[in-house]
Amino acid sequence: MRRVTKLAAAVTATAALALTATACGESSTESGGKKNKGVGLAFDVGGRDDHSFNEAAARGTDKAEKELGVKTKEMTAGNNETEETREQRLSSLAKAGYNPVIGVGFNYGKSVNKVAKDFPDTTFGVVDEQSHTKNVVGMTFAENEASYLVGVAAAKKTKSNKVSFIGGVDNALIQKFEAGYVKGVKDTNPKIKVEVDYLYKESDKGFNDPARAKSMAKGMLARGNDVIYTAAGQSGAGSIEEVSKKKGAWAIGVDSDQYRQKGLEKYKDAILTSSVKNVDVAVYELIKSVKDKKPLKGNQTFSLKEKGVSVATSGGFIDDVKGDIDKASEKITSGKVKVPAKP
Repeated sequence: MRRVTKLAAAVTATAALALTATACGESSTESGGKKNKGVGLAFDVGGRDDHSFNEAAARGTDKAEKELGVKTKEMTAGNNETEETREQRLSSLAKAGYNPVIGVGFNYGKSVNKVAKDFPDTTFGVVDEQSHTKNVVGMTFAENEASYLVGVAAAKKTKSNKVSFIGGVDNALIQKFEAGYVKGVKDTNPKIKVEVDYLYKESDKGFNDPARAKSMAKGMLARGNDVIYTAAGQSGAGSIEEVSKKKGAWAIGVDSDQYRQKGLEKYKDAILTSSVKNVDVAVYELIKSVKDKKPLKGNQTFSLKEKGVSVATSGGFIDDVKGDIDKASEKITSGKVKVPAKP
């Protein structure tokens, strides 16, 4: 897979179709000789304000609006919707003249690759899935590597030698978070016990059920776990809220720097760190490539080495263990440590 060299430079810096649709302006640009209305962004469940990966993607389009002058139309998926519904959403954006059309989340993998064949002059992008069609850009991330590093932080900060992981859905993508986290904890201190559980086996409601995550976190805290890492989209807000009630316990955020999320502000003092993947940078780079009439193609991989993933330091809560995290990071980027993608 090709790596995006621009990324390293850039990172220093509706229930069905009508569930959520927001048009952000009518001005147009010219693309490929055709009128381009801007960017079509299809969110996964939870929408723009999920405090996680959807919101990260939105930051990319916000930046593109500000710096490139493009406009964005946003639409949001509902829980457990069909492939047909996702295909209709993507098709409607492409038919309306939006380019690129971006699906946020692995749930769009099949639909993006299928719909793209009907619109060969439109560039499509999909976050967390691979490209299987000529005009689709697959944007995947080394979530396991960032998870390893927050695992190191968890191992260094736990007082009970019991930490835990909550996944939204038990699938290959979320298992990457689990695998990296457990490996990071165990490599730091093999005596630490790691409790692992998932909100749902298959249902994507796992990314939009804060109440269930809150209940699961409550049980984990009661069993003595004092650091909980949740990779479950918007559901993670419930876990973080519950952790904030327990003195001495820490929550670890995911995808975005959750310490800085306005919707989680009253819980920020309980957010130890977050494993961050720079979806915003990937989305922005794709939009810019289309704007420049040099659209990206194929699969783009964003790893720790290219600064595609990172660890948040907001709040200063991991300042005392930053040396350990930096050493672990160096071992990963140099190849001395191989972080598993499966438990």
